[in-house]
Parts: sequence; structure tokens; C-alpha cells
Amino acid sequence: METRLQDGRTEKGALTKPANRPSPGTAICALDDLDDPGARDFTFGSGTAAFNIFLVRTDDTVRAYVNRCPHAHQRLDARPGRFLTMNETRILCGGHAALFRIEDGLCTSGPCAGKHLESVPVEVTDGTVRIAAE
Repeated sequence: METRLQDGRTEKGALTKPANRPSPGTAICALDDLDDPGARDFTFGSGTAAFNIFLVRTDDTVRAYVNRCPHAHQRLDARPGRFLTMNETRILCGGHAALFRIEDGLCTSGPCAGKHLESVPVEVTDGTVRIAAE
């Protein structure tokens, strides 16, 4: 299986259409509910079919990624809700200390260097963060 990444490339093994992936237009949260800078997780569905994402806000830009490390395929937040480095400039995998760029999810350090987080398209409309069309 291949997934189109935020930078237009594809990567094998990424989940593209899980059962509980929200439809375009689905409201996630208010922009003001996100710290700036900051990150927060959201889950759609439950159990093994749950679709877990996290949003990262920097200024008025919001990016979303599937909450799964491309190295070990585990949640990034080993400590619940903790996605960013202490200085809030990188995404951190709590399991293996891999570091990812916020702007495109590229792993710059760690066991999955060169791989990307799976992005989820989002948009901010009228102060609400929503799932966008791909």
C-alpha cells in the first residue's frame, strides 16, 4: 500500500483509508483550543479501528499528522499529549527519540531518518480546524 505524503512523495506501508478516518469538513477543534506553539491529539473511533492524529500549531498555521512513528509504528506520544521537544521546534517520538520537522514531518534524526510522518490535510475556516479534502 502507498500513501501520498505532504511533500507529494509516496511511502509504502502508510495507512491511507482506515475505517474511522474523518471525512473532509469534519470539525476537529477551535483554533484557539491549540497552544501557539503547541500540539494536541485527537482520536476518531475506538479500539483497534481508532484513527489517531495530532495537530501542531505554529502561529496561525496548523498541520496534522497520523500519531504513528514510521520506525516502530507506535504512537509518538509515549507520554500522553507530549509531541514536541522542550523548545517546541521539532516533533519528538517518545519511544525512540526520533526528531521530525514540524513543517513537513521529515525525520531528521533517529532510527527513521529520511522518512516522513503521514500527513492529514487540514484547514482553518472561521476559527475552526477541519479535515480538508486531499
